[in-house]
Amino acid sequence: MKTGLAKLTLALMAAGAISTSAHAASTLVYCSEGSPEGFNPSFYTSGTTFDATSKNMFNRLVEFKLGTTETEAGLAESYEVSSDGLEYTFHLRKGVKFHSTKEFKPTRDFNADDVIFTFDRQGNKEHPYHTVSGGSYEYYTGMGMDTLVKDIVRIDDYTVKFVLNQPEAPFIANLAMDFASIFSKEQADMLMKAGKPEQIDINPVGTGPFQKVQYQKDSLIRYVAFEDYWKGRAKIDRLVFSITPDASVRYAKLKAGECDVMPYPNPADLKQMEADPNINLMSQEGLNVGYLAFNTQKAPFTDVRVRQALSLATDKSAIIDAVFQGAGKAAKNPIPPTMWSYNKNVVDYPYDPVKAKKLLAEAGYPDGFDTNIWAMPVQRPYNPNARRMAEIMQEDWSKVGVKAEIVSYEWGEYLNRSKKGEHDTVLLGWTGDNGDPDNFLYVLLGCDGVGGSNRAQWCNDEFNDLLLAAKQTSDKGERTKLYEESQEVFKREAPWVTLAHSVVYEPVRKEVKGYKIDPLGGHYFYNVSK
Repeated sequence: MKTGLAKLTLALMAAGAISTSAHAASTLVYCSEGSPEGFNPSFYTSGTTFDATSKNMFNRLVEFKLGTTETEAGLAESYEVSSDGLEYTFHLRKGVKFHSTKEFKPTRDFNADDVIFTFDRQGNKEHPYHTVSGGSYEYYTGMGMDTLVKDIVRIDDYTVKFVLNQPEAPFIANLAMDFASIFSKEQADMLMKAGKPEQIDINPVGTGPFQKVQYQKDSLIRYVAFEDYWKGRAKIDRLVFSITPDASVRYAKLKAGECDVMPYPNPADLKQMEADPNINLMSQEGLNVGYLAFNTQKAPFTDVRVRQALSLATDKSAIIDAVFQGAGKAAKNPIPPTMWSYNKNVVDYPYDPVKAKKLLAEAGYPDGFDTNIWAMPVQRPYNPNARRMAEIMQEDWSKVGVKAEIVSYEWGEYLNRSKKGEHDTVLLGWTGDNGDPDNFLYVLLGCDGVGGSNRAQWCNDEFNDLLLAAKQTSDKGERTKLYEESQEVFKREAPWVTLAHSVVYEPVRKEVKGYKIDPLGGHYFYNVSK
């Protein structure tokens, strides 16, 4: 362990990220849990590193304040909605600068062309950039944005109008998500002309408070404060992501002062962290859910009785005790209890192996069957140890005759393969992007998400129709009723074993000032100082 830490420290110093000079106080090191899948947030939903990357490199059209319908300062200074809910007109902020690189020097400020490029690329299959880098826009299609947005109209340099095919209650909240990070059309045009369009997804320029200057896969990402950031320069000069997958190593580096902030600590380390005078252990109830999704398009999981049986065969209390160690609670719904429209009246499946075995027999599997459980190779806020969780479920299921092989892959491959439906069952989870129930229910379980974010590959007309109806009314009371009813359908049909909602812990060094836990799972460093 010491050798690895020494090598990493030398790498950071060689990159100019850490200095023993007076400027050392202006460098903040964030010990990330993994390498980013990439640098275009419209392609990815895992959140690995990118929740920190995108929220520091980019700005969105709007920023959404959790629990309200108000936007905070984003790239749109204001917006208006037509009385029929079909037109959203955004008045853009002037004077917003893009980052520059050795290869690209912007000649103009952010404007309407950048907004149209960012969204048209995702929704218009004829757009010259649509298929660049694979052209998989999991959020955009998973939320049905490709069929929702009828047109995007350029009114003038600083006014743009979205025209929808039908009303969409969560539309503004959705535009505040990372997939809506604004890219430079000018940079895209330059790269297309140079025959290197894929570089827009590898080395994009943004308008955020920090600019990426170096990336070494599985080692580090280095940023510098953007001098011309429209809100004013950040308080720290340099931001370094030290990529450290092992939570124990992250903790060792935090104690040694080699990193300032770390996510996803081991639950077993929390008491020691709390007692350390040099560490501020921050915590907050997470807006998240961890689950096991059945592939409902593969037998025997096409049979609801099999899904119900394995829900009954899973001892959640054992998982909470062994995996979360007091930092989580059993989940019964696909949305967390802190979210509006959570249905308190839903009755969860109890741990009942006898009833589980009876259901399996009724479904034609009196002796059980062979299957697999896919377990994530990384820690996430909703699952600190997927391998251990899979082992507990494997043992539980064996008691009712179901033999499950535990399978894992590198994180990017795990996500890609499960998106394609190669799994029988898969452990995953979700942290809310915008505080709206639609962001859980429709993105993860709606029909548009099949083949993408809907890892259960589940398309249930009754459930989907309730979600579509909820999208098309702005009446929060009516939306609540529809979402509550949808949770009843979900529990009856059991496309997931809902496992846990976790408490999010983030230990930071005492000398770090201004850092706050983001309820939506991001990591912001703009207002942070040392």
